[in-house]
Amino acid sequence: MARLDATITRSPARGIEINRVLKNTYMLLSMTLLFSALTAGLSMTMNFPPMNIFITLGGYFGLLFLTSKFKDSALGLVFVFALTGFMGLTLGPILNAYLTSFSNGGQIVMTALGGTGVIFIALSAYVLVTRKDFSFMGGMLMAGILVAFVAGIGAMVFSMPGLSLAVSAMFILLMSGLILFETSNIIHGGETNYITATVTLYISIYNLFLSLLSILGIFGDE
Repeated sequence: MARLDATITRSPARGIEINRVLKNTYMLLSMTLLFSALTAGLSMTMNFPPMNIFITLGGYFGLLFLTSKFKDSALGLVFVFALTGFMGLTLGPILNAYLTSFSNGGQIVMTALGGTGVIFIALSAYVLVTRKDFSFMGGMLMAGILVAFVAGIGAMVFSMPGLSLAVSAMFILLMSGLILFETSNIIHGGETNYITATVTLYISIYNLFLSLLSILGIFGDE
């Protein structure tokens, strides 16, 4: 009986903790997306040139490491905004390139942005409503992302448009899976740190947007 009472006592407390992580994650995600949009706008306004690939990767992985290292302290929040702000700065030159190189660049960007929003909201809502557990996807996603990342670097270095298109399609599927996985992880108690959850969802949205932008750029120029 004592064990049953303890279980009953823990269950509401666990539910409250899960709701807290979910609420904090979406709140922080909203703020980081807004901050990233502001830094992207600043980068576009000041017409920053595209960053060197090594600087981009170094900044990204360095800030990602610091965010993970300090995820349980206030410094973690500082590095979350540093990471998402940096990624916004790298996005600005890409958006400028689409707006200036394509006759319908604005339409392509807005379509990619809208598509990203629809996919994220639909997948998140699906998990929240059905409460399905997608934890089984973790290993497959990790392997797929690694393969797609290496293939993406190869497509960039050797200028292979066909491979680049395939990588973009892969990333759309992988990032969609990652949204399902991370949202499921939160509501089932597998993810208890809202900073880590925010970074995972932000990266999913960021890469989803870039992949849609790439595909629409290939097929959508008038």
